[in-house]
Amino acid sequence: MRDREAFMTWYGMVATFFGFGNSRWAPGTVGAVGAFVLVLLMGGVPTWALVGVISLGTAAAHRYSRRVRVEDPPEVVVDEVAGYWVAQYGLPMEMALGTLLLFRIVDILKPFPIRRFEALPGGVGIMADDLVGGIMVNLIVRLAQFMLFKGGLAALYAFFS
Repeated sequence: MRDREAFMTWYGMVATFFGFGNSRWAPGTVGAVGAFVLVLLMGGVPTWALVGVISLGTAAAHRYSRRVRVEDPPEVVVDEVAGYWVAQYGLPMEMALGTLLLFRIVDILKPFPIRRFEALPGGVGIMADDLVGGIMVNLIVRLAQFMLFKGGLAALYAFFS
């Protein structure tokens, strides 16, 4: 734990997702798994929870990073929570585990344009890359769902035949 006093504040608790970020092994993955468990318990991602974690998480990440004087501390994992929730938002619960795995891959690799969002200042920069990654995953899953299960491939085949 970088700064116990900072962790014990409201913003430290929120930024580290109540200590999940203090894991010595892959804190981002641990935070995302915690978010996954909450999605299972809630039966999905309620809009109010998503808006709350984005708003409160951005403020908490900003205050915590300034307090510990690190631009993007590894123990701040509320961004992974928000990013995963965006990735899973509005999708069937059967896709929750696959969405989690795809989100972690995107979050680790940070394909274009995700890395550009890390450069934004403070808490916005901490959160933005994961939110964009979550949007990207959500769109990929929706496209795959359409193509494979809702007639997208058949329509494409008919169009080109």
